[in-house]
Amino acid sequence: MALPVGDARLVQIMDAALAEAAHRAGPWLVCREGCTPCCYGAFAINALDAERLMAGLEELRSTGPALAAALEERARAWIREHSAEFPGDPVTGTLGQTEADQQAFEEFANEAPCPALDPATGRCDVYPWRPMTCRVFGPPVRMGKGDALGCCELCFQGATEAEIAACEMPAPHDLEASLLDELDPVPDPAPETVVAYAMLASSARPAR
Repeated sequence: MALPVGDARLVQIMDAALAEAAHRAGPWLVCREGCTPCCYGAFAINALDAERLMAGLEELRSTGPALAAALEERARAWIREHSAEFPGDPVTGTLGQTEADQQAFEEFANEAPCPALDPATGRCDVYPWRPMTCRVFGPPVRMGKGDALGCCELCFQGATEAEIAACEMPAPHDLEASLLDELDPVPDPAPETVVAYAMLASSARPAR
């Protein structure tokens, strides 16, 4: 698979939406570099997220090889610690599709820091290539059509429902879905993984 060209547009849309939501939210949105509660606990990422992370790691190997090596070592350490209980294929990192696997994932690695998190600075070292889950966390967002607004529990303290709604950040779910369909070969069912496995998968690919 390769990252669709349109992913750059998706990222641009999300960056602009976040900037606008942050402007409207003002001090209610407390997300800042170094605020890391959302960087703990395993979460699923889709194949598009994984491709974006792999592209980012490939770029870092040229522009920041020391950082790329540190990220890969963090990912290897994460897998060594958690692969025995991984609810899926512990070799490939593909999450299981069964109901039992999905239930197990709810309790999996909930206290583990993301391997992209720099423990010294509290900074995300793959921030330009971060998954959509990270991009929509913080401001009020609807995860699907008709879903209720959700936002970080640390944000919007004291705001009314109307004030929260006025700061909604629209997420281009349809565009993301269309880009997932462009992946070649189109996976069915679409596999999901976690950040650690996606970062190491890029090192296994031949140089382009």
